[in-house]
Amino acid sequence: MELSMGMTSRVEVEEDSDNNKGSMWDLDQKLDQPMDEEAGRLRNTYREKKFSALLLLRLAFQSLGVVYGDLGTSPLYVFYNTFPHGIKDPEDVIGALSLIIYSITLIPLLKYVFIVCRANDNGQGGTFALYSLLCRHANVRTIPNQHRTDEELTTYSRSTFHAQSFAAKTKRWLERYAFRRNALLILVLVGTCMVIGDGILTPAISVLSASGGIKVNQPKLSNDVVTVVAVVILVGLFSMQHYGTDKVGWLFAPIVLLWFLLIGGIGLFNIWKYDTSVLKAFSPVYIYRYLRRGGRDGWTSLGGILLSITGIEALFADLAHFPVLAVQIAFTVVVFPCLLLAYSGQAAYLMKNKEHVVDAFYRSIPDSIYWPVFIVATAAAVVASQATISATFSIIKQALALGCFPRVKVVHTSKKFLGQIYIPDMNWILMILCICVTAGFQNQSQIGNAYGTAVVIVMLVTTLLMILVMLLVWRCHWILVMLFTGLSLLVECTYFSAVLFKIDQGGWVPLVIAAAFLVIMYVWHYGTLKRYEFEMHSKVSMAWIVGLGPSLGLVRVPGIGLVYTELASGVPHIFSHFITNLPAIHSVVVFVCVKYLPVYTVPEEERFLVKRIGPKNFHMFRCVARYGYKDLHKKDEDFETKLFDSLFLFVRLESMMEGCSDSDEYSLYGQQTERSREALINNNGNITSSLADPTISSIDSIVQIKSPSHVNFTVRSSGQTSGQTEVDEREFLNNCRDAGVVHIMGNTVVRARRDSRFYKKIAVDYIYAFLRKICRENSVIFNVPHESLLNVGQIFYV
Repeated sequence: MELSMGMTSRVEVEEDSDNNKGSMWDLDQKLDQPMDEEAGRLRNTYREKKFSALLLLRLAFQSLGVVYGDLGTSPLYVFYNTFPHGIKDPEDVIGALSLIIYSITLIPLLKYVFIVCRANDNGQGGTFALYSLLCRHANVRTIPNQHRTDEELTTYSRSTFHAQSFAAKTKRWLERYAFRRNALLILVLVGTCMVIGDGILTPAISVLSASGGIKVNQPKLSNDVVTVVAVVILVGLFSMQHYGTDKVGWLFAPIVLLWFLLIGGIGLFNIWKYDTSVLKAFSPVYIYRYLRRGGRDGWTSLGGILLSITGIEALFADLAHFPVLAVQIAFTVVVFPCLLLAYSGQAAYLMKNKEHVVDAFYRSIPDSIYWPVFIVATAAAVVASQATISATFSIIKQALALGCFPRVKVVHTSKKFLGQIYIPDMNWILMILCICVTAGFQNQSQIGNAYGTAVVIVMLVTTLLMILVMLLVWRCHWILVMLFTGLSLLVECTYFSAVLFKIDQGGWVPLVIAAAFLVIMYVWHYGTLKRYEFEMHSKVSMAWIVGLGPSLGLVRVPGIGLVYTELASGVPHIFSHFITNLPAIHSVVVFVCVKYLPVYTVPEEERFLVKRIGPKNFHMFRCVARYGYKDLHKKDEDFETKLFDSLFLFVRLESMMEGCSDSDEYSLYGQQTERSREALINNNGNITSSLADPTISSIDSIVQIKSPSHVNFTVRSSGQTSGQTEVDEREFLNNCRDAGVVHIMGNTVVRARRDSRFYKKIAVDYIYAFLRKICRENSVIFNVPHESLLNVGQIFYV
């Protein structure tokens, strides 16, 4: 028997098409839930894709501060990193400008804004969002804890395709071998590690470049003073993270809009004042001339050109709650033209002042507005850094939810917006590494080389994931996929080959950072997978449980025992380990499984799945709590109370239908049939059916019933004969709850076998053991009081 929360908006009667046991009845209804009025309205308009012109413009304006801050600060340092040794020929400026124009057009505009942003997962972007889309359309998750009931979630959207289609063939090819699934996971982890590298390098180069404006107006100042100013700003930036951006976020959009208007206006002024001939850079012919004339130096200078498109991954990761159309409007109307004017204006200035390439941006500012622009530039650099740091926190949260990152503390900084989070441990790690990079290099060029390496690898990872998304999710024709792949890889591999020449000039930094995080993430995922496999292979059979009898061969003491397990089905080995070493067990046992799904969120109404294990007099239940990768366990959330509410609802509904289910299968919604339409529910909530067909009275059925507490739930039963009332059992459960609740958690220690290879011993016995020691315990995450906690230890070897 099973209970699952639902929130669909229609009344349906459905039949289970997955087996031949009979019809399944599903009577759904939607109950309005309280929510923030503004957030609810924006969410509904986003889903329906119907926006008023005024709302679209407002969202486009707001997206400037969140999405485009990083991309907008690139003019601070691009030309210096392109010509670190000075400009030899004014024609090189035209060639570099032409490369910048077409890079911005091809990558941010065409690829990301108009293609990649459409591959969001219900508004969520980033590499893990793409991975979640793929996990829903193909069985590529390495931890096989999926269940078919998960597909009934309202947020679990996926498309279907014909068995002989190219998408189906791609799906089978991807699922056929485990190493392909592991390769896909490693690819996603590499992209994630590079985004973390962006979170370190973006604040370093943005703030250091903005602070460099002091030296332009005060030439006597040394580089050390600029570095100290940058470090002070960075310390302040990271120290303020725990406040979140909810209170100051409204300032971001005006600051970034003012920044774009200033750099666009200054660029237009410089084009008019210095050299209008730079506009000929819109001809791609100058790209060919530049590369032919420059030779190897011209080719390696592409690493500097690459910085003009930095921030695009933060653009995708910070997509958040903004509709794609609003992001597209903001880019095409404001960002794109202002960036082109800014770079063209700097190029026009450099045509007449080649020696000022080191600080071309600040040198090109008219003296009368120098300090106002400096202040806005510093503010824009802070906003850009904030956007990247927020994207880093977001993608780490996604990795944590999918079992690819150690359990760290995640703080929800806003009551209105789900995506605004703060991770204290990672914040201080990012700050220390960022300060080390800034103070260690003290040079925009070397930091720029490191930044470019991280950005181009993230772009390549996104391209490879997009190929699979276009095939499996969008089901595009293979010719369109080849066209997208060819153009993207042509540009990105060209840039990648250029940054390879600068590995020894700072490009090694993101590689080292990414390698360290990759080892941490992969080892953690490996240990998590092995622990899950151990529980799967050693779970206890139902025959053994039933054979123990109602007392389980022990003394049943008053109280409720919550046994936490990673299994969504079956009785975990920890339970048999517990009852064979202790002489007593609680009167009620609930196996609790907390499971994360490849969806961005699980609605609160659909959070819990409850079912009974064994006969009623065993008083054993299973509760599966499902979360999405954006869901958080808030401090004020009473997990235990919500669990018991779901359990009592289940018992109340179960009494309406006699029988129980000791199967490990959960209910599955099927397709409607004529027979299932014979089920009727009257206004009092009583269940009637056509009894003319004798098969209906003995079939497995699902019944969606209206409860006085306005919660939807599903009951699965082995029959429809009248049963005993639930009052006695509910009273029994309440008495047991009053007697005390004990949380029983497994403390599974993973060790490498003696005959394992040395690298496996290092990974399991040292790295994974260390990560397990320093990460947060599940008891802390679920706010379990220490006096109610019981840890059961066990060791297994891999």
